[in-house]
This record gives sequence, C-alpha cells and structure tokens, in this order.
Amino acid sequence: MVNRVLLLENSRGLGIDVALGALPFEELAVRRSTMVEAFPGVKLRFCSPEDLIVMKAFAGRDQDWMDVRMTIVRSGVEKLDWTYIREQLTPLAEVKEEPEILDRLEKLRQRYAGDGGH
Repeated sequence: MVNRVLLLENSRGLGIDVALGALPFEELAVRRSTMVEAFPGVKLRFCSPEDLIVMKAFAGRDQDWMDVRMTIVRSGVEKLDWTYIREQLTPLAEVKEEPEILDRLEKLRQRYAGDGGH
C-alpha cells in the first residue's frame, strides 16, 4: 500500500498530518469536514472525530492508537457515531487484511463506555 500522508511539523514542533485522499471514504471525510478558524485569519479544514478515528485505526501505528483513545475521550464515547465508524472502517480493514483493527477499536469503545468516558 502506498503512503499518501504528508507528515509536516510547524516551527513549534507540532506534527501536522496532511492526508492526500483518493478512496471513497476519504472523499466522504472531506465532505463531512468543517472549516475552523484555527488562528486569527487562518481557517483550516478539520475532519469529524469519527473520521479521525477511522483514519487513525486504519493507519494502526502505536501513536495512531493513542490518538484514537484521545479522540474517544475528548469527544465522549456516547457522542460518537459508532455505526458510521464501523461502516467506514470495515471495508478498509478488509483491504488491509487486518480484521483485528475492528476488535481493537471495539475494546476501546467498551473500555471508555464502561467507565463513563474516563
């Protein structure tokens, strides 16, 4: 699989991942995204928490799974659209031939649902 993520870093050392989309899921994620004024006069497009979870779980590096956990905690497990997440992640996990991605995500969902999100 070809890596289509541009990894950047700002002057303060903050990592910025720029995804170069081509899959139907990525097109959907862009349509679902919102423009946010990140800095005065600077608007950036941000994906939804659900789409971020799908992208990070699919990437599957240790840092990505830490980001998945952080997104679940910040968003609130009960507020996330888990049906949408599963619908988008299932075919990606199949292409990658790693169905365990879904199991790992479900364990995280249950963990944070079980403790009130903390």
